[in-house]
Amino acid sequence: SVQAPSTPPRRHPHRSGTIDPTMKTSSAAIAFVCGTAAAVTAFVPQHSAFVAKHAAPSPIGLFMADDDDAEDKSFDQEAYIAESKEMRMKYLEEQAMFALKISCENFDNAVFPNALIAGDVVITHLLDRLGYLKDGKCTIMCVDTFHLFPETMEFLREIEEHYGFKAEVFCAEGVPVGDKDAYDAKYGADLWKEDIEQYDKVCKVEPFQRGLKTLNTDCMINGRTRWQGFERAWIDQFENAPIGGGLAKCNPLAYWTLEDTFDYIAKYNVPHHPLHAKGYPSIGDAKDTIPIPEDGSTKFVDFKFEGDPVPWLDYASERKGRFVGLQNKDGSTKTECGIHVEGAEKTFDRDLWEDGPVKNLDSTDAAMEVIKGGKPAVVTVYAPWCQFSQKMEDEYAKFAEQADVDVYKFRGDEVRDFVQSELNTNSFPTVNVVKPDGSVVKYESEVRTVEAFNAFVEETLGVKSA
Repeated sequence: SVQAPSTPPRRHPHRSGTIDPTMKTSSAAIAFVCGTAAAVTAFVPQHSAFVAKHAAPSPIGLFMADDDDAEDKSFDQEAYIAESKEMRMKYLEEQAMFALKISCENFDNAVFPNALIAGDVVITHLLDRLGYLKDGKCTIMCVDTFHLFPETMEFLREIEEHYGFKAEVFCAEGVPVGDKDAYDAKYGADLWKEDIEQYDKVCKVEPFQRGLKTLNTDCMINGRTRWQGFERAWIDQFENAPIGGGLAKCNPLAYWTLEDTFDYIAKYNVPHHPLHAKGYPSIGDAKDTIPIPEDGSTKFVDFKFEGDPVPWLDYASERKGRFVGLQNKDGSTKTECGIHVEGAEKTFDRDLWEDGPVKNLDSTDAAMEVIKGGKPAVVTVYAPWCQFSQKMEDEYAKFAEQADVDVYKFRGDEVRDFVQSELNTNSFPTVNVVKPDGSVVKYESEVRTVEAFNAFVEETLGVKSA
């Protein structure tokens, strides 16, 4: 696993108005090396509280205010911090635009998958400043998981109108964009509760990959930053992605903090997600995203923070409100949706048992003919995207080769009501033995081997299957 940098990032939730002793020593050391007050004034701003009391240089070349002047000429730390932050922001903007120019000018099909979170609206604004949204050198892509906050897709429409572009929206395979009822009918409203990894594959990874392929993407722009956590602590502005066959990946904000991001939004009045004003530092699916802190006391309203910003701006805190209550299969806490991890390209866009001894039932009528046909049979209800259906593909094919009864497959994710009522199916895969009297007996075990299937058929029908 990636380790944290040896020196953790510093935060400054509260700033004092006193001079840091190390700053005074450092300034004196610089002045001593330079040897003249003129050299110092080239380093210190002209309005500095460091003042020359006499025309002649002091022994160390730096003139400090007398104690009598201290009350009148205080060190304006906040002003210097603001000036330093503006210098940093100017550099970050130039650096990010450089990365975007490299991506959009040197690749034919630069695509920006936009999740509409804080970093992504900054990138959208930068792309607009460079003219790449209007001239088509960069395409905006969005993935609708059908579990987003309603404000998210509404906000997408707002920024489409504001910047004058049209996003390419992708969602779960075989479902019309925006049709939640069709999604529920095909995949089930509770897929994320039943199998979070399959949910990620169906609703995020597969449509994400399909979008990149459909748009012929050769460079993917995204808003990941080192500040977001140890999993991303070493990313650079440019890299080869572990997805999509090694397409180029550009992370224009790789070296930004979340504070930089909101500073930029405030500086340019950038349109941003309305849920920032309700306490959400980052926005994902409504089902597992919460405000930070949970009482919603930290907000970003009218381009400024209300409440203590530290819970949002501290290192690795941006995504603390994401994936809440979710765990990976190994029991670890979920921190990624799967889009940016190695192996994400292994999506299943083919059918199962396309050739061989397993017979296909291509309609509900065909399935009912088998049920009412008066002959014993084995019918497996499956979904090609289901990892458990995929894992039993070889064993079920081998079982069909040696079985003495007809062995069928029936795709059930598109006709859930039917398979629930007629084929005992609440999840995939479901293996059934159809008896000659038309009764359908469900195989309850998760051991899916040739031997186990043979034993079930023998037990149910009273005859050996092979």
